[in-house]
Amino acid sequence: MSALKDRECDCIFKERIVKRLLKKVVPQVNACPFVGRRFLYVMTENAERRRIYHMKKLVQVICVLLCSMMIGCSLPSASKKDAKKYVIVKQLDHASIDEIAVAIENELKELDETAEVEIYSGQNDQSTLMQIGKQAVTDGADVIIPIGTLAAQTMVVASEDTEIPVVYATISDPEAASLTGVDRVTGTSDALNTKQFVDMMLKQNPNLQTVGLLYSNSEANSQKPIAEVKKILDEKKIKYIEATANTSQEVIAAASSLIASKVDAVFTPTDNVIMSSELAIYEAFMNANIPHYAGADSFVGSGAFATCGVNYTDAGVKTAKLAYEVLQPGFKKTEEFITLDGGIITVNKEVAEKLGVNPDIFADFGQVVTVETTGK
Repeated sequence: MSALKDRECDCIFKERIVKRLLKKVVPQVNACPFVGRRFLYVMTENAERRRIYHMKKLVQVICVLLCSMMIGCSLPSASKKDAKKYVIVKQLDHASIDEIAVAIENELKELDETAEVEIYSGQNDQSTLMQIGKQAVTDGADVIIPIGTLAAQTMVVASEDTEIPVVYATISDPEAASLTGVDRVTGTSDALNTKQFVDMMLKQNPNLQTVGLLYSNSEANSQKPIAEVKKILDEKKIKYIEATANTSQEVIAAASSLIASKVDAVFTPTDNVIMSSELAIYEAFMNANIPHYAGADSFVGSGAFATCGVNYTDAGVKTAKLAYEVLQPGFKKTEEFITLDGGIITVNKEVAEKLGVNPDIFADFGQVVTVETTGK
């Protein structure tokens, strides 16, 4: 009886509240207590049912979301779990190295859709390169791909206490750079056919008397081809003048000194220091009617006259394939490095026209390709 009275009092109290709220909207409720009490009952019962219904739905949604989050955190996708991490380390930024790096990245993504590829530049600074190498090891790189002799040497040292493979790209003389004899180290070599360069010079100018040798004495890549060219020129009784440089300003000064010496042609091997400044010197050589022969097609794209070196996009593709292969189960290194094929003569069309040379004179040396100067 007491419970019934309490409920009736509670109902009357709620009825009064509803009446006040609805007084302005439904005046009839105030005039009819029965209608008001019935309306109140229906409204409160329906509200309670809706409240319980929505509460249940909310609990269900929260449970689903929590389960989804737990599953997402505890069960990573197979592609992420199995993805291989390739770290490309450029010795510095310039056309040749950039071309190789892009080709490597593109080919790796073709070979392995889940590949994680990162590219860094050491800005030609050994301490910076070492930091990059150590970080690559800490971050769990599966393979490190250095481009440039100094970069390759530094990556080998940075990862020496690990089993991480180092697959270098386009090193002219891996043996001289101490990149041989280590099981986890391999790569590609763009060793130059120096005799062919001299033969091309003589084909273009049979009266060749003096050749300028423009290179950096800090580049290990340059030492062997320069020594080879010197020997060939000595055998042919052709003079040569050396001009070395290690900075951009020194490169410009060295080029000017060769022009002042009235050399008949200039030779530069695959030298990263000279390559980074080619755009700053090519017009001076061209205007002095001095053909600049260089060790890579990227030199020619930046203004050098001609090369019989490798195509660096192809070199990047072959390096990427080797980097992919070393991570496959059962891989065994059968040779210290892969020597890339040359046989393509690349000639700068603008420079050839200025010098009055028909690129077809080099057809006997291989396929002749002409290119425009880019990056101006």
